[in-house]
Amino acid sequence: MDDERGTTLPPGLARAWGLREGTRKGPRPGLTTDRIVSTGIALAAAEGLTAVSMGRVAAELGVSTMSLYRYVGSKDELLILMEDAAYGTPPEGPPPEDGWRPALTAWAAELRAASHRNLWALRIPITTPPATPHSVAWMERGLACMRGTGLDPGEKLGVIMLLSSFVRQEARLMSDLDAAARADGSSLQEATAAYGRLLGELTDAQRFPEITAVLRSGVIDEPGDPDDDFGFGLNTLLDGVAVLVAAREPR
Repeated sequence: MDDERGTTLPPGLARAWGLREGTRKGPRPGLTTDRIVSTGIALAAAEGLTAVSMGRVAAELGVSTMSLYRYVGSKDELLILMEDAAYGTPPEGPPPEDGWRPALTAWAAELRAASHRNLWALRIPITTPPATPHSVAWMERGLACMRGTGLDPGEKLGVIMLLSSFVRQEARLMSDLDAAARADGSSLQEATAAYGRLLGELTDAQRFPEITAVLRSGVIDEPGDPDDDFGFGLNTLLDGVAVLVAAREPR
């Protein structure tokens, strides 16, 4: 919402919600906010978030940098719009009769898939709680998964924050590990095995008995499937949520 309406939304959020239009003084034919945003997304996907600037986006579109400011007020505003467009609307989950756990499992899996499709977006600093249209829609969908559980609103919100943080951290960690392995000219499995050998040289059974047990088990030499690892972490978290839900059930 803009100042003419007496509201205090930042311009970026107002544009994301379609409540603020660009000045568009003498608009260039074919130039729109959507084109600017999609061009920024394409740059970020191909070259990383650092490649995105107002000047670079303008060059890709074949327009002057100043012409972009008629539609997008700043680079920060552009990043807000890019992230919101990239994640999109959350898909529908399992039917309510399947229960809260399948619903939250599907929600977290879809959020993870969206994060892995847009790894560049994980580099955008988090400065505010979710407030863009699609991020609010993801939050609404997650909260709806717990309808009828007996959890209070604060507990439901806490579960959503816990799961979304886990998803974000997993996606960023896998991205960082894969990038590091590629930089060394190796695969993720080769890099993990090399780490295991390094640990073996640095530790001994007397000082580090638990690490030694892990190394001898061979799990580091043959890392598991990332999907399986994600499923293990998610199920562990949901087991905790299940304890909370059970405690809220009427006796």
